[in-house]
Amino acid sequence: MSLNPINKVAFAALPAEENIIAHQIIQKDARVDVLSEFFKYYKSPLEPFAQDVVRASDSYSIDYRLIPAIAMQESNLCSKIIKDSYNCWGFGIYGKKVTRFINYKEGIDVVTRTLATEYKNKGLETPDQIMKKYTPSNNGSWANGVNHFMSLLTLTP
Repeated sequence: MSLNPINKVAFAALPAEENIIAHQIIQKDARVDVLSEFFKYYKSPLEPFAQDVVRASDSYSIDYRLIPAIAMQESNLCSKIIKDSYNCWGFGIYGKKVTRFINYKEGIDVVTRTLATEYKNKGLETPDQIMKKYTPSNNGSWANGVNHFMSLLTLTP
């Protein structure tokens, strides 16, 4: 029995669906991880709010490192604050006056917005410039501390 070339059938094996390589690119903001690790290392109650710090900083065009650096300088990242004030930034605290926030999220937003509107928009952007209004009687150690903590949060390529 001879095979007629016209009757020959060729079969091709197609890849099974499970062999298809799928990929998904997930973009994640490294700043959130940097802040989260920073807060975690210092056992700060701000750890769950790393995303809020980045979001507020972006919203008000402020360097994301400034908010945690001021919190570190003022209260050791909230470990030394007035009870139930949620004020880690020494913001509006002088004499017997205490500015309180309802939670850390509100504090992050109010402090960031104020730094944008009352400082940055008036030409006060660096810790040295901000210090002149934020803590005017300071001898420079405040700005040095804030600069130091900001440098710890610098992303490296």
